[in-house]
Amino acid sequence: MRLRCAVLDDYQGIATEVADWSPVADDVEVVGFARHFADEDALAAALADFDIVVTLRERVPFPASLLARLPRLKLLIASGMRNTVIDYAAAEAQAVTVCGTPSASTPPVELTWALLLGLARGLVTENEALRAGGPWQSTVGADLHGRRLGLIGLGKIGSRVAQVGLAFGMRVSAWSRHLTKERAEEVGVELAASKEELLASSDFVSVHLALGDRTRGLIGAAELALLKPTAYLVNTSRAAIVDQDALLTALHEGRFAGAGVDVFDVEPLPADHPMRSAPRLLATPHLGYVSRANYEAYYSGAVEDIQAFLAGSPVRRLG
Repeated sequence: MRLRCAVLDDYQGIATEVADWSPVADDVEVVGFARHFADEDALAAALADFDIVVTLRERVPFPASLLARLPRLKLLIASGMRNTVIDYAAAEAQAVTVCGTPSASTPPVELTWALLLGLARGLVTENEALRAGGPWQSTVGADLHGRRLGLIGLGKIGSRVAQVGLAFGMRVSAWSRHLTKERAEEVGVELAASKEELLASSDFVSVHLALGDRTRGLIGAAELALLKPTAYLVNTSRAAIVDQDALLTALHEGRFAGAGVDVFDVEPLPADHPMRSAPRLLATPHLGYVSRANYEAYYSGAVEDIQAFLAGSPVRRLG
């Protein structure tokens, strides 16, 4: 009897196109779900008859309560090698093997710059005006060369964002709680004296931290108030690092020039979510990891995980 494998949040219907699933075709039936399940009841009902689940990043939590409602589940595959929304202890107690996949850090770097450049040059406003026969040149672009780019976090993604900023001729500085001067110099950037100094002095601020107890709400109303009126804020990391209510208030009050956001407190965004209509906001539907090469890595890795599991030697185990 073939095992059943569910692929969650396959919005583009691409999971079986970007990877070769033939090595497991005789043993596994693959079913993709193009819609997101909004609550645990709906998810439990949809997954009740599946032995394997492939989930994207940290989009779908797998707490103990959900795992207990999936008695058939034997293998849970999460794209990437880090996932904070799976209850690993509950999975182990239920004999569910949890595995990760390869992933790349370049797609979120590229999207960060897409948002930053889009904000700086008013691309959405100008494109919409051009298509609608509106005014010819209604905005004045913000320069990058010679301006200061402040990075909150200088890890794998942040350091690559820094390199692009340096190539544009920007002055790049960075801050995080444990960032050292030696690490900053290694990347070729300045170490900001403090989070507050970085926010107050930067023309562009980009967030590149993992979400945890110490980073949740790291940028709130007080921090946003430090930004220059001409500054831009970009967040492609996790929504909760920036206080969402404070961000909305600051955007509506025009306290700084604008924000580029790829992550939200609720995903997908409800139709009436205030982020959909916020002024001075360039927003994308969590596209940071969404690239063909990354999807190829995710789903090819998932096939490898399934093969190894069926052979009795799981690989890339998480937890």
